[in-house]
Amino acid sequence: MTDPRLRTVDLARVAGLSTQQIRNYEDAGVLPAAGRTESGYRVFGEAHRQALLAYRALVRGYGPVTAARIMRTVHEGDLPAALALVDAAHAGLHEERAALRATGEAMEELARQAPEAPEAPEAPEADGTRAADGLRIGEVARLLGVRTSALRVWEAAGLVAPPRERGTRYRLYGPSDVRDARIVDSLRRGHYPFAQILPVLAELRREGGSESELRSALAARAQTLTARTRAMLAGAGRLHAYLEVVSAAGTTTGSTAGGPGPSAT
Repeated sequence: MTDPRLRTVDLARVAGLSTQQIRNYEDAGVLPAAGRTESGYRVFGEAHRQALLAYRALVRGYGPVTAARIMRTVHEGDLPAALALVDAAHAGLHEERAALRATGEAMEELARQAPEAPEAPEAPEADGTRAADGLRIGEVARLLGVRTSALRVWEAAGLVAPPRERGTRYRLYGPSDVRDARIVDSLRRGHYPFAQILPVLAELRREGGSESELRSALAARAQTLTARTRAMLAGAGRLHAYLEVVSAAGTTTGSTAGGPGPSAT
């Protein structure tokens, strides 16, 4: 079967793009080099059509930067390096999924362990004063039943970040800071490492401090990861189809169109 000869505009219509975008794709190495007519017009073929479909599918799952790198590497003739980029993208997605699962497990552990927050102590600090805008570190330590040194370690690890009082520079734990400290305490009692506690706190802060909103956010992120996985599978399938065309043509670069071509780009 004769390889179809496509003009720039024909290839653009395949993906609903402009002719300039097709030229840009070729210049960027996303498409293999096109053949040229005697008058200098581009001539594309089936390999270019498959490359375009592969790239567009890869973009949806891997993003434009990684998709372009994969296609350029294929066209440079380094298939192992191109497949390594695919592997790295899947590995990154796996790490995201593992982190999401760890965060969800930590939330479940928190729900099992964390009792209702006790009332704040009414006793004043040793100097006889009370912070007007929050609790001092000693008050929070007594509230949770931990040492003040533990709170300092959590702060050094970035788990809690109480602001400082003007003048005295004492730490002042507001309601959200006490909540964070309570979560850290609960999860540490469940033997969760700092690396798994950090995402829980980050999500809580991002979602405005509501645990129910965090659960909804985690569920939404899980759906997003599932959609990305499916898009990556679709992109990999398109890439495989293109590689089959490349293999059949016996080349990873250059045009398979050849011969005299159309009279317009």
